[in-house]
Amino acid sequence: MAIIVNEQKNQFYLHTKNTSYVFENVCGLLAHSYWGKRVEDVPPMAELYPLTGIALVAADLPEPYRSSDILLQEYSTYGSCDLRTPSFSAVYSDGSPITKLAFKGYKIYNEKLSPKGLPATYTNEGDICQTLEVELFDELKKVSVFLYYCVFEEKDIITRFTKVVNNSEEAFTMNSVQSFCADFPHMNYDMINLHGAWAREGHIERKPLFVGTQQVNSKNGASGPNHVPFIALADKDTTEDSGDAFGLTLVYSGNWYAGVDVDRHFRPRLMMGLNPFNFEWQMKSGEEFYAPEVIMSYSSQGLGQMSRQFHNIVRENLCRGNYRDTERFVLVNNWEATYMDFTEDKLIEIADAAAELGVDMFVLDDGWFGKRNTATTSLGDWYVNTEKLPSGLKGLGEKINAKGLKFGLWFEPEMISPDSDLYRAHPDWCLHTNGRPRTPCRYQLTLDLTRKDVCDYIVDFLTKTLSENPINYVKWDMNRHFSEAGSALLAAKNQREVAHRYMLGLYSILERVTTAFPNVLFEGCSSGGGRFDAGILHYMPQVWSSDDSDAVERLYIQEGLSTVFPFSTMGAHVSAVPNHQIERNTPIKLRGLVALPGQFGFELDLSKMSEEDKTASKELIKAYKQYGEVFHRGEYFKLSSIFKGQNTAWEFVSEDKNTVIVMLYNIQGKLAVPHKVTKLKGLDAAAKYEDIKTGKVYGGDTLMNLGIFHDCDHDQTCDMLVFKKV
Repeated sequence: MAIIVNEQKNQFYLHTKNTSYVFENVCGLLAHSYWGKRVEDVPPMAELYPLTGIALVAADLPEPYRSSDILLQEYSTYGSCDLRTPSFSAVYSDGSPITKLAFKGYKIYNEKLSPKGLPATYTNEGDICQTLEVELFDELKKVSVFLYYCVFEEKDIITRFTKVVNNSEEAFTMNSVQSFCADFPHMNYDMINLHGAWAREGHIERKPLFVGTQQVNSKNGASGPNHVPFIALADKDTTEDSGDAFGLTLVYSGNWYAGVDVDRHFRPRLMMGLNPFNFEWQMKSGEEFYAPEVIMSYSSQGLGQMSRQFHNIVRENLCRGNYRDTERFVLVNNWEATYMDFTEDKLIEIADAAAELGVDMFVLDDGWFGKRNTATTSLGDWYVNTEKLPSGLKGLGEKINAKGLKFGLWFEPEMISPDSDLYRAHPDWCLHTNGRPRTPCRYQLTLDLTRKDVCDYIVDFLTKTLSENPINYVKWDMNRHFSEAGSALLAAKNQREVAHRYMLGLYSILERVTTAFPNVLFEGCSSGGGRFDAGILHYMPQVWSSDDSDAVERLYIQEGLSTVFPFSTMGAHVSAVPNHQIERNTPIKLRGLVALPGQFGFELDLSKMSEEDKTASKELIKAYKQYGEVFHRGEYFKLSSIFKGQNTAWEFVSEDKNTVIVMLYNIQGKLAVPHKVTKLKGLDAAAKYEDIKTGKVYGGDTLMNLGIFHDCDHDQTCDMLVFKKV
């Protein structure tokens, strides 16, 4: 059984194959006992963490527990003697900000439960998953907070989400609701997060905890790019392959929060959920509210195993649709080839070159609609610019199809240009605050997705465009985050609900459109990786990882993102040199081998390629089609990190364990130094593996213990080694 309740000890055990998560009912409060390697029995809280020597606390609990302020808790509220950061807080009709939740009961379901109206993980046939529902209740205010724990037993994953129900006849205002909260008994951990900015997303940061509050979050209406919705605690000596690692990622694409509050007794409180900054929610009588799901991955075998568990659940139990398990398209996108300055003839010229190379799909990016010749106009006017495309989308798509290529199209559905027919007709359709300027960013404003009429408009034009034209792929972009975030239709008391209501509107749109067009592959984008999160991946199985397509920068970005997300979710393209973002020159082999493990494509004018680059590109496409499944479905091992030097190595082991691919990258060469040694991981020590280039055969134990030797003499060199089990 995944979930066991010990009624005698008032303990709840959540077991996966290799892990345990345990908490206890202590005088009506949930106390967090243990999260770690699987154990069958945990002592009661009073024995486990004795509280001797701690003074100057309010005694609101009987001995030996003494005070809620020093109890290791599972979910906390504001207004009791616990003065640490609360996971739930509200203000009631009498002005009181005090909530006191007490354990009321529990239920166990032999199925996976999910928060309504929000993306979440799900089960497949054969998955073993149970859900524990625990109700906490404030007797005075008649408020219930339900904690849901879903246990994916075979995948070593637990998920959590929260539901709030107003059982009273009076409304109240909720101003914080976290999806995950747990107190740890000591602070001997490092905090790991993924920070960044536009064109520098997903960089790994690891720092020791300190007494006080450390946090990562988003306040801009999207999940990134300042931080990816991820946080981990790891023992100070935890490596890729050993030590404890506790990872959380939020299935949400808007304003989020993750933080560690270390108290005066050196005990961390780890929380994750909706960002309480500028958040309120009016809870009417009888209403319920769902907070997003958190995916929890604990590993006793280091950060690498934590990541592989995330990869598995994201690939198999979060991403959905016809393209979840299939190898996708090698594409060429015209953006960096032409930007908005193109003609139909030019697009056909690029498509001809793509067909010659063996590319599967041509994608038309920004500039095909309205009067869109620059970024200053026409977002919202989703009709074809026939001056550029006299054959229309249908005619162009048919011409592309006739060359053996599929056809894809770029949209930015959530945005509106002040210079557009749509804005002139509906100036109140954008997010705005009365009396304040509407500040453009990139010459655009954000549509108000809290409104049903706006959401319906987006669904209608997408439905019309996708129904009438031969489109197999949509690049869904979002290039502007929030400012003056108000809504014309919401009452004054509801204005601080805008950010979350926007996300509910977006998710409803995505649910409707992706369900209606199951054969269209949707790729997310937000100026690159500005919204790379588990919420978007529920609807779109891949995201354009970054607008920075430079091969060197992409090593950092893709390695960082792989902490949580599999390479199957990362859009990665070969672009022109000098690179358009950083103006670096890199050889096509490096650009190709960096992009190859992701969702592979090209972002340049193929018609201008040299014969040498064309030959190299054909080989890259051949390798991608031969080994894409290994990159996307296999196990990933980080053999060395680009964040720790000028070289890195990635390893991918196929699902059947018969194919092993090692990607070696060296950025800066050094002479007169020893050869680099890279030891492989995850092999069968007793098996033999053949290097398909040389025909040499090695023992699995040799490859893992002695490793492979390679030189690092020259700048910007790389190699791809493939071993087959024999």
